[in-house]
Amino acid sequence: LEVLAESGGGSVQAGGSLTLSCGVPGGLRDSIRCMGWFRQAPGRNREGIAAIDSVGKSSKADSVKGRFYISQDRTKDTLYLRMSDLRPEDAGTYYCAADRRSGLECEYWNVGFGMDYYGKGTQVTITS
Repeated sequence: LEVLAESGGGSVQAGGSLTLSCGVPGGLRDSIRCMGWFRQAPGRNREGIAAIDSVGKSSKADSVKGRFYISQDRTKDTLYLRMSDLRPEDAGTYYCAADRRSGLECEYWNVGFGMDYYGKGTQVTITS
């Protein structure tokens, strides 16, 4: 179901920073066990990049470690992705996703594949 709402995308110079946000409908918050971000660029495979579970345990893909940080504010029903040292290969459409299953392994490689909820995505463009 497409019920999440991403924001914060835009155009940024290589080496710059952006913070993406993902709003979660208040009625869903307590049922969600795992949330994360994935991205899609033309000609490239969908890539799960970060995940965080309901108690704050997180994981990230090697491609973004040391540069991207995932966090959540459950009081605001919002998921964040703070991105720094952006590179041309980081360009693409970024989506947030969420899942209710307690049995799902909440790891970055599962984000975006068969999860319960998605957003429409927000575009990130990297200029040189």
